[in-house]
Parts: sequence; structure tokens; C-alpha cells
Amino acid sequence: MAITSIDTDRDALTITLVADFTVSQQRLWDAYMDARQLERFWGPPTWPATFTQHDVRVGGRTSYHMTGPEGEQSGGYWEFVTINPPHSFEVLDGFANPDGTPNADMPSMRMLLEFSEQTTGSRLTVTTTFDSVETLDQLLGMGMVEGTREAMGQIDDVVADDSVPEAARTTHLQLLGDTQARVTRFFEMNIDDVWRAHHDPGLMRQWMLGPEGWVLSVAKIGERPGDTYRYEWESETGEPGFGFTGEVLESHAPHREVNTERLIGAQGPGTLNAMNLVEVAGGTLLTLVITYPDAEMRNEILETGMADGMEASYARLEDLFRQAAA
Repeated sequence: MAITSIDTDRDALTITLVADFTVSQQRLWDAYMDARQLERFWGPPTWPATFTQHDVRVGGRTSYHMTGPEGEQSGGYWEFVTINPPHSFEVLDGFANPDGTPNADMPSMRMLLEFSEQTTGSRLTVTTTFDSVETLDQLLGMGMVEGTREAMGQIDDVVADDSVPEAARTTHLQLLGDTQARVTRFFEMNIDDVWRAHHDPGLMRQWMLGPEGWVLSVAKIGERPGDTYRYEWESETGEPGFGFTGEVLESHAPHREVNTERLIGAQGPGTLNAMNLVEVAGGTLLTLVITYPDAEMRNEILETGMADGMEASYARLEDLFRQAAA
């Protein structure tokens, strides 16, 4: 990457950064759509970022924190204002409190990212607009330009690494902090079909089966906030069945759904599940962030082979649509 310019215009209240890359516009765009890739370059090397939410839609929200050398953390958020894939998106960019809410004591700004094709690859133009000269000077004094330069210096290695998007072709599991896990899976399907597959009981009974020998016997769907859902599985070999129930908290078809989940018959708190879908080259990227009440429950559930069961179902789903298209 070559940063060709960083210009500060105090009259226009803007800082504009232009950088050129040797990869395609789409590849660069996709790096910003995937939280796993984005967190590898959003923070400077000494303050790496962790993205706990990446809701890429107008009105959607991205939440992250950067962790310093001594373990100290600084939170941030984006609120998406416009999105024009794969050409541009604009966000309100601000600082966040530890609970993720906007930090009213710190400044916010608008950030427009524009992606364009070039004869040698692609160009990224980032225009940050401030609400006053005082805010601009405050961010400059905090090292914004230097930090941005260091962070963007990492993008080349990320976009040159095809192992990250390739890993998502099967269920990829990562731990986030002490109580969260992030599941990522790429589907060679359009976003509407992936959403429909999670909300059509007939389709769900064909793919949401987990390991061989199980059937989804109950599929009561929740579609709107406040709705409850219930899924139950039965074993064809006589093993005890199980199921999950919960409440839909958010639903923004076909991009995001948030729900509670608990094992039917179990005591105590369950989990909070946030699913996001975003279109990338060749299909749709699913990201599921699961928040557990504590690390002990998270580890117990993951040790049951949850990710393997999810992959068996996801692979079945992709095969189902591949056969239908043949």
C-alpha cells in the first residue's frame, strides 16, 4: 500500500486520506465487511482491535474496542449512514463507554470511505468530517493521523492473506474476551436465501439437523421482536432429544437478528445470539456472536462439539441450494 496523501482542510473541517492497493476494489471492500479481517488493521499494531458487532446496513451499528500494551481498553462504534457496495459507505464514528454506549465526553465525526478501481489495483479515499475546528484539533492532538497511518499500514498483509476468507468456507470459531464466541461461515448463496433458510420451517427441517441421525421435529419460528421460538430435535437411534427456546429481540431482514436462547428444561440464564449477514464476493458471510453468562458455560458448550454440529448443518444447507440450482 502507498498512502499518497493525508490532507487537513481546516476551512472544510476535514482530513482526507488517499491510499492505493494492488488488490481489486472488491477484495479491499470485503476486508471491511468481515470483522475478522477488519480487526487486523483497524487499530495500530500496539492497540489491536476486537469487533464484537459488525452490522453492515443503513442504521446498523459496529462495536469494537482496542487493547493497549498494558491491557487498557478504548472503545469505539460506527453507525452506518449510507452504504453503496462495493463503492462507498459512510458512518458516524465515535468513542464508546465500556458498556458500548456512546461516550458523550469524547468527540464524534463522520467518516466516508470510497473504494475505486485503478489500473494497478484499487484506491481507498477516507474523508473524515468534524463538527468544529476544536474537535479537529482535539483529534489531531490525540495522534489521529499517526494512528491511522500505522493502522492502514497493516491492510496489505490482510488483503494478501487468502487464508482468512478461505477459512470461513467451513464453520470458523473464535473466542472474544471471556464470555463471547464468534462463528463465521461463508455461503455460496445470496443473502435473501440465507435469511430465508433460517426462517422457513420447511427448509430448516431439511438442513438444521446437526450430526447424522437427528431430525428437527419442532420448528416454531419467531419473526418479529417479542416473538418466541422453539426448536426440538429427535434422534433416529433412540437417544434423548433436546431443544432450544427463546425470544426475538431484533429482526432486520435480511441482515441481522438477535435473540435469547436457552436449553429447554435447563435452569439458569441462557445465551444472547446475534446473527449478521453481509454480501461479499461470490456469496454471503454469516457472523454469529454468542454471549454466554460466564466463561465456564461458554467452554462447556463449545466442548460439546457445537461448531462441528453447526458445520454439518451449514454444509447440508449449501448442498441443498447447490442441488436446487443445478
